[in-house]
Amino acid sequence: MKAYFAESALLPTGWADNVLFEVAQDGLIAKAEPGSAVAGAERLRGAVIPGMPNLHSHAFQRAMAGLTEKGGPQGDSFWSWRKLMYGFLENLGPDDVEAIATQLYIEMLRAGYTCVAEFHYLHHDPLGRPYNNPAETGGRIASAARTAGIGLTLLPVFYAHGNFGGIAPTGGQRRFINSIDGFGRVLEALAGAVKEDPAQRIGVAPHSLRAVTPEELRAVIAQLEHIDARAPIHIHAAEQQQEVDDCLGWSGTRPVAWLLDQAQTDARWCIVHATHMDANETISLARSGAVAGLCPTTEGDLGDGFFNAASYLRAGGRIGIGGDSHAAVDPFLELRLFEYGQRLKLERRNVLAFAIGDSLGGQLYRSACAGGAQALGQNVGQLAPGFRADWVVLNSDDPALAEQSGDGLLDAAIFGPVRAPVRDVMVAGQWQVRDGVHAQGEASLKRYRSVMKRLLN
Repeated sequence: MKAYFAESALLPTGWADNVLFEVAQDGLIAKAEPGSAVAGAERLRGAVIPGMPNLHSHAFQRAMAGLTEKGGPQGDSFWSWRKLMYGFLENLGPDDVEAIATQLYIEMLRAGYTCVAEFHYLHHDPLGRPYNNPAETGGRIASAARTAGIGLTLLPVFYAHGNFGGIAPTGGQRRFINSIDGFGRVLEALAGAVKEDPAQRIGVAPHSLRAVTPEELRAVIAQLEHIDARAPIHIHAAEQQQEVDDCLGWSGTRPVAWLLDQAQTDARWCIVHATHMDANETISLARSGAVAGLCPTTEGDLGDGFFNAASYLRAGGRIGIGGDSHAAVDPFLELRLFEYGQRLKLERRNVLAFAIGDSLGGQLYRSACAGGAQALGQNVGQLAPGFRADWVVLNSDDPALAEQSGDGLLDAAIFGPVRAPVRDVMVAGQWQVRDGVHAQGEASLKRYRSVMKRLLN
């Protein structure tokens, strides 16, 4: 048992002073007791908050960040960006996938993320041929997470079609495509790859209603339930208006409405983006218990649009945040842009603070921690006994945080001019970042730069 003392910590009941934490050998919190101290406890060097789950990641896209910001033809859009992405991944091998993911996960830890849901669909070689080991690239993701020391929910993606109604896939999608039987082999192999690590678990990600038929969706969920009936299910839905229009043409129903009506969407589900919902979908999704997976930096980068946040949250909807294409790696920035998008849309301030005097930063951070933990299916997001010891020690040396306390710290970290909000990061009772430094950081960066030099030349 290890003991830690925090002068201030964000517990489930609110901020508390002089908190004694005890962490067992299995990495779980055994005690979180305010008003206590013990001789020999390690004194934490700032206020302590739960680490943030990142509920949506395409790790390989980290290597594309900043490479697509060139003027394109009239109507440059998500769909033209997607073509560039397909071209970029032609040259990625398993070693590259692992190097990129390792670097990304270290960056996540330094920014305050402590676990990640990897929406992993790069299954085959550049010619679209399965690897001899069905878990080849997914196993590299699991290995990267272990090297970095971040928690992982691995979501192998089922992808079979190019558009609604079972349209044949394009050549650019050949590295993603599986039959139901082929995907079952991938899923079984990856379940085996993560089962020995208590900070890792399996889930599944039918890519989107564009990429799976209703029959395939049911089959994939059945495959997952054979392995783990409680495992999370993630799916892209309604990210772009064109997707909504195509879904209406195929089914007569909008995509989120289709999922709610046809897929028994519940608390196991994360609906990623859900940007373009009408009023009925918004309220129905909020009442379903599912999590809306929001990725504001990517949604802004791709010109997706604005989520119906105010009505969704007022109806009790659950949210979490993700890095998606990793245009940025910063949970505080994601939350800032989430609120700022609503301000731009509605032309007023503090849109998502629903009661006079509420701390907007505190409200957003707590909501995203809870929703992210639910979406990952991991016992994280709270500093309480029985939860994994995933926490962030804030950097009280940053001038914007130095004079703050309680929720004022979260308001400043999200909305203030904070340059370095994170000092130390623990995952499963092990320090992964100290004074902003990760032990594997230099070696990982060297490997990553070597990969990028080859890819860009």
